[in-house]
Amino acid sequence: MGAFGDDNNPCAGSFLASRIVGGFMGGFVLTAALFSLSSRLLGVDVIPIPSLFPSMGLFSNRKSSEKKKIRVYMDGCFDLMHYGHANALRQARALGDELVVGVVSDEEIIANKGPPVMSLNERIVMVRGVKWVDEVIPDAPYAINESFMKKLFTEYGIDYIIHGDDPCLLPDGSDAYELAKKAGRYKQIKRTEGVSSTDIVGRMLLCVRDRQSSENQHHASLQRQFSHGNNNKSENRNSPSSTRISHFLPTSRRIVQFSNGKGPGPQARIIYMDGAFDLFHAGHVEILHRARELGDFLLVGIHTDQTVSSNRGPHHPIMNLHERSLSVLACRYVDEVIIGAPWTITKDMITTFNISLVVHGTVAENSDLLNEEDDPYKAAKELGIFKLIESPMDITTTTIIKRIVANHEAYKKRNEKKTESEKKYYEGKTYVSGD
Repeated sequence: MGAFGDDNNPCAGSFLASRIVGGFMGGFVLTAALFSLSSRLLGVDVIPIPSLFPSMGLFSNRKSSEKKKIRVYMDGCFDLMHYGHANALRQARALGDELVVGVVSDEEIIANKGPPVMSLNERIVMVRGVKWVDEVIPDAPYAINESFMKKLFTEYGIDYIIHGDDPCLLPDGSDAYELAKKAGRYKQIKRTEGVSSTDIVGRMLLCVRDRQSSENQHHASLQRQFSHGNNNKSENRNSPSSTRISHFLPTSRRIVQFSNGKGPGPQARIIYMDGAFDLFHAGHVEILHRARELGDFLLVGIHTDQTVSSNRGPHHPIMNLHERSLSVLACRYVDEVIIGAPWTITKDMITTFNISLVVHGTVAENSDLLNEEDDPYKAAKELGIFKLIESPMDITTTTIIKRIVANHEAYKKRNEKKTESEKKYYEGKTYVSGD
């Protein structure tokens, strides 16, 4: 006697077979339902179980279980944008997955700091050109109030608000990021040493003063002072209008942080563009963007301080070679730079870097050099690989200096005010880890 009756009974055997097959099919259908494998299996309609109990969260979709991207926010005036701004954005981006940047309006800057040198549109072009920036919010408020902070959290999905370790005080003396700190959504990064917009404006003001003081032999070459980070001994360091000359200390680590770390592919079309790129501005960003569109890899040559000085005068460059190199490296359209590129592009250089096309913009400080007898682009022209491209913006380094000169007194007052706050920052500065 078997478990289901007579072992010789054909009905019993048939019953056993049907139970086995039925159990197998039932399990298979259940598995299909659990994993939503098919809506119909072997003629049987299968309703995926997750769809029957969507609110229980027992069978969550794989996509929804993916880690949420951390979005961080950083704001600023970004006037006379420099490598210090770029490094701050790089640090901010490292604290999340996406970086949203607020660019303060002209009106807010005037009310809180004084007249900006660059327009809102020019400052937006600069910020969008930084390779660590994912999104830009124009006309951001100088101080983060409750309504704007709520907008950041709800509409823009911001998780944290970022700022440097230097204090950002409003005219009434209060902290511009006080609300973000109270909300527990504030993170701090390390300020980049050796440069600030105030410092750069001061360099240009000093340049203007030196032009008017030709009898003073101590101020014959600002370029030399900038490169070596030495202020003139005759400068009254206690004067509120005095300016800290560049104290930037270049390191190989900083250059690596700014570099892409990738070379061109074997079949890449390499575009070469050279220049001083002094006071890196929106005109530079736009022409580099246009150059990059002509190929697969953009190589940028940055001239030495001595080369720039000999071609533009003793008061140039305003920024030294390493400062200019970092500003260009931070641009999203640039793949690689030659630090200290030669003035003349030779055939050997073209071969060494496998350059496909050499380009130059229509708007530049030395537009007349294209017609000179000693043409630096002669080799490229002879090889038929030189192209003059239309500059999208009519702005040069000289344009910016002229703006400073035209509003000399206004910027002098602005700098006196800012210099005092920077002095307090450096006097009370403590070590901040990171970066």
